[in-house]
Amino acid sequence: MNLQELVAEATAQLAAAHLSFGHGTTQAADEAAWLVLHALGLPLDTPLSDADEASKRPVSPAEYAQAATLLGARITTRKPAAYLTGEAWLQGVAFYVDERVIVPRSLIAELLVDGSLDYWLHEGTHTVLDVCTGNGSLAVLAAMVYPDVEVTGSDISADALAVAQINLEKHALQNRIQLLQSDGLGAITGKFDLIVCNPPYVNAASMAALPAEYLAEPRIALDGNAEGGSGDGMDFIRRLLREVTSKMAEQGVLVLEVGNEREFFEAAFPGLDTIWLETSAGEDQVLLLTQEALSRHFPH
Repeated sequence: MNLQELVAEATAQLAAAHLSFGHGTTQAADEAAWLVLHALGLPLDTPLSDADEASKRPVSPAEYAQAATLLGARITTRKPAAYLTGEAWLQGVAFYVDERVIVPRSLIAELLVDGSLDYWLHEGTHTVLDVCTGNGSLAVLAAMVYPDVEVTGSDISADALAVAQINLEKHALQNRIQLLQSDGLGAITGKFDLIVCNPPYVNAASMAALPAEYLAEPRIALDGNAEGGSGDGMDFIRRLLREVTSKMAEQGVLVLEVGNEREFFEAAFPGLDTIWLETSAGEDQVLLLTQEALSRHFPH
């Protein structure tokens, strides 16, 4: 058996298992390639098409067994592949992950890397805050994209911050990014030019319907109904928007991800002057709020 044949066999196995994707891949073929290449210790960009000699590389019995073990774990445990490999990729950057954090997949990463947020920044932009930093991926990307800024990453979870610290050291950014344990903005001091946040926002009905792969992730990072609200997933966001202007510089902006919850967001905050940003998932998943708009809507 060669490499291409093994990936094809793995694709068929994953497809037949009726798994749920969305933690770095969106289909069985891509996930099969990821798992097989990881199991064999090969680069994830190894060519697998008919025209590439690398795809005809023979697979030894020991390598086949390694791949079969990893694929079997994916099928039987229903855990995201990133937990099984200990690695997730976001905008071409590798991050360490384990079950203490959700698998990083924020669309805000696209906006940081492709320059979409630059219009809203200015020459005086020098401080960035990543609220709900999880494994620290957005904080790391912000530090990479803006080499002259100071970055702070915050999270309520000490476990998540321990994973984030691993990623800071992995990318040699521990001297440029500060990590803080904070429930929302409670422990945050200072003012920030750019605040990014991929918070828990999943509504109650969607939480009840989540597949096993998502239930393997920390519930606190997904469930937006933890504070006794109406089940619309906006509990954390309500508190964040009431408090955030006190942490924003005069021309500061907040970039907030709400996934598929735009309907619930707009129902919760009618009249709020919201700017929706275009991402690969459309124009209804990530929004931007200026300090001015938030101050008008939530006067202190």
